[in-house]
Amino acid sequence: MPHVILEYTNNLSSHTDIQQLVEKVNQILVEKNDTFPTGGIRVRAYETSHYCIADGKEDDAFVHAIVKIGKGRSEEVIEHTCEKILSTMREHFQDYAKDHYLALSLEMIEFQRPTYKWNNIHQRFK
Repeated sequence: MPHVILEYTNNLSSHTDIQQLVEKVNQILVEKNDTFPTGGIRVRAYETSHYCIADGKEDDAFVHAIVKIGKGRSEEVIEHTCEKILSTMREHFQDYAKDHYLALSLEMIEFQRPTYKWNNIHQRFK
């Protein structure tokens, strides 16, 4: 952990490099390797082509980030991580947002129960 899932409208695809955003978000988490083990980081993006935003009359766009982490991080760490990801998203889309309607959002999910997983990627970072 953490896992970040970016959902975005397909009308953004021709205006921005989503892979670049994925890599920026990944780098934020890698830089916090004292909090989030590098081998557990997963960042992915899914384009959605079926959506309706607001009244449906404009070519509005959205990006919604879902950040999933195991429990045990301080409120300060969680808040800082969320703010950093959202500010990176805002920065990434700042040119687009000058001429287009865009909604950015972020949801933090902290697991309250243990997660069940197997991962040998961690060995590479020991």
